Amino acid sequence: MNRPSRELRYFFTALGYFTRVPVPRWVGFEADYLNAAARYFPLIGVLIGGFGAVVYLAALRVFPAGVAVLLSMAATLLITGAFHEDGLADCADAFGGAYTRDDTLRIMHDSRIGAFGAIALIVALALKWQTLASMLPLRTSWMIVAAHAASRTFAISYLCTLDYVRAEGKAKPVAQKMSAGAFMLAAVIGLPWLFWPDWRLGCVTIVALGAMRFFIGRYFVRRIGGYTGDCLGFAQQLFELAIYLTGLAWISS
Repeated sequence: MNRPSRELRYFFTALGYFTRVPVPRWVGFEADYLNAAARYFPLIGVLIGGFGAVVYLAALRVFPAGVAVLLSMAATLLITGAFHEDGLADCADAFGGAYTRDDTLRIMHDSRIGAFGAIALIVALALKWQTLASMLPLRTSWMIVAAHAASRTFAISYLCTLDYVRAEGKAKPVAQKMSAGAFMLAAVIGLPWLFWPDWRLGCVTIVALGAMRFFIGRYFVRRIGGYTGDCLGFAQQLFELAIYLTGLAWISS
């Protein structure tokens, strides 16, 4: 298989794994595709964010900003199957309700949602809604794309530095160590969106996300010794929310 064909398979594998979008049958499936596909996670974020931005701008022609943002959020939740929000809820339940490593992993693996998970989802979704609804339309639409792309870039950075802690799991094929070259490709795809229309805001956001990445990573290691697939979803949601809040704070100051 030549390189362009192989990379296209990796992209479609990422699209099929991280979204509900159907992929062509010729793509097939191999376990090693999933690990190689991780480099296209930020590109999937660009597409999801772009879809959300289009829904937002279209809805804005008919509805107030708050309703348009909610419809955009619903569209992105639908296309991803709430993949990362599920990780946020599972981690909130596990980290909030367990004391030992084994109990944390057991609760995280439980598909049922508890009080911590429900509260985390409500607070995160409400903050996204209010933050995006408070910005001007052009800023909001661009911020949706930038946040979906960059948050996924920072989330998969843990594949370079932390260990996957489950012997088995849905994320196991993805969670092999990522090479520096693969991550650089992901960063080139996912991070430049932060620097428009204000490169200074982009720099501030990168610094804030870098600090968050460090402390979140330390927390994962302290609690469970590494990360799980749910941890990546949890981190992606926190990074996405941080981008919105940083952007709003910048334009409000």
